Amino acid sequence: MRLNKHISESGLCSRRQADAWIAAGRVTVNGARGELGTQVKPGDAVLVDGKPLPMRKSAVYIALHKPRGITSTTERHVPGNIIDFVGHPERIFPIGRLDKESEGLILLTSDGDIVNEVLREEHGHEKEYLVTVEPAVTANFLAMMAAGVRIGGEKTKPARVTRVDANRFRIVLTQGLNRQIRRMCSALGWRVRRLVRTRIMHIRLGDLPAGRWRDLTEAELKPLLAILAHGKKR
Repeated sequence: MRLNKHISESGLCSRRQADAWIAAGRVTVNGARGELGTQVKPGDAVLVDGKPLPMRKSAVYIALHKPRGITSTTERHVPGNIIDFVGHPERIFPIGRLDKESEGLILLTSDGDIVNEVLREEHGHEKEYLVTVEPAVTANFLAMMAAGVRIGGEKTKPARVTRVDANRFRIVLTQGLNRQIRRMCSALGWRVRRLVRTRIMHIRLGDLPAGRWRDLTEAELKPLLAILAHGKKR
């Protein structure tokens, strides 16, 4: 493992901050000055300013029911940012985004390795949404949403779409373009009144109240860790 990653995973700082400390000569590995490209093996003694790293804690994986008005950013200066909203004692960050006006399921973690693996588009991981629109949905509207809609110069991938009632439908996407569903609906002449993400892959929002979060269960976590292990092999 690279030295900067080893330091950041202790929870002491970010990788960028670790790079700065390494460059400043504040980090040693087995008594020798650490370099930016230094590889750390199990059992190596890594010190920062002569002090050992904190004991590495177990990674955090949580599911949040994000309410409308919260922004999916780690930038703490942004009012209503998701990190301050959750207030978790560990350093966590969201896996993907859910726009400010939307609500529902979003995952957060302290495990930086898993984020890219979950978000890799070629994996085709499903995300399901319950969408309320006006005017009422029509069969033609549902068919066009399912076939793909041209937005921003490209056509969206086919999706699974089902009617719920006069003004609501469910849609399952395997891609994550910025504000994709809102832009698809707008391109067809419909306005989104409410958008709730109800599922990411095998993890469901269920009856988790808006604004509350919970740790992922062992059954939910196992497939995520399998994705991470596959990514490391690749």
